[in-house]
Amino acid sequence: MLSKLLSACLLLTTISQAQQGPIDFEQYNPVSTLVVKENPVARAKFPFIDVHNHQRGMDSGSLDPLLSEMDKLNMQVMVNLSGGTGNSLEKKIGNIKSANSKRFLVFANIDFSGFGKTGWTEFTVKQLVNDVKNGASGLKIFKNLGFSVKDPDGKRVGVDDPRLAPIWEACADLRIPVLIHTADPAPFWDSMDNNNERLLELKTHPRRQQKNEEYSWQQLIDEQHRVFRKHFRTTFIAAHFGWYPNNLGKLDSILTAMPNVVVEFGAVIAELGRQPRAAKYFFNKFQDRILFGKDSWVPSEYATYFRVLETEDEYFPYHKKYHAFWGMYGMGLSDEVLKKIYYKNAIRIIPGIDKSLFPL
Repeated sequence: MLSKLLSACLLLTTISQAQQGPIDFEQYNPVSTLVVKENPVARAKFPFIDVHNHQRGMDSGSLDPLLSEMDKLNMQVMVNLSGGTGNSLEKKIGNIKSANSKRFLVFANIDFSGFGKTGWTEFTVKQLVNDVKNGASGLKIFKNLGFSVKDPDGKRVGVDDPRLAPIWEACADLRIPVLIHTADPAPFWDSMDNNNERLLELKTHPRRQQKNEEYSWQQLIDEQHRVFRKHFRTTFIAAHFGWYPNNLGKLDSILTAMPNVVVEFGAVIAELGRQPRAAKYFFNKFQDRILFGKDSWVPSEYATYFRVLETEDEYFPYHKKYHAFWGMYGMGLSDEVLKKIYYKNAIRIIPGIDKSLFPL
């Protein structure tokens, strides 16, 4: 009788599983049973400067809704890296001035169309000088340099192309920093198999996979570092921790060898949140050379950044499952270090920030 009952239960279970279909790993999202203290942080402990934001529609309209969202986070200053150049940049800065706001800065960008043609470099340097005169506080270089920028012969333009050297030197003369995004996470170049830690992200965002054999991840990073070393008078802000947030020992050696380089951690807090002890050591050691950056403007996601930086919470969820299937841990940084990360370092490095907005 018992064996018949067990067989019936097994049959019902098999039927139920067949009806449900196979488990989709992309949807697998187990709820942790771990019971730990929770200290969620919706608002930063100190006013902060986000040095890595993108607001492409800032050239017109009221800025009040944006300021309201910033106030909720305790974001005192936002740096819009998508400033454009020429008329586009002037419109954004003009709209900020018309709002009489000291809480927005804009970085200029480079127009690479026509790169390599006679006079392109000279014209671009002159335009950058004008952009700074019109209010730009820095230069942002997007990852298209290294990926898709071509010269007149159709060849890929390397990050360290000598025709760009006058631009880096002009930034030194203008005393503005260059926030540069080169490459992407290294696993984007790896095979999409079960050993790839970013497999879920690549499956859900297939355009992020790097299939181009024209360049490797290391080649792009080496090009960037050659620029850092050669143009030592220029201050470079390496976006996304220079894509070494998962190898802080290597990043330590880079910062030690290149004193003109600082970093920001936009979009890589998940890497720091899974190694809280090593990350805290790194933040303490390089507390004068790390800036707060987020990248995408999703206000609710800032809470993860605040919690990793400010608390000592254990194993709390990241805000995007495809980015990180692991739990986060807080570093519990001291107030002294937090103030540097949140605003003091940015004030020192980026011109145009109103110091009266912060408790110095």
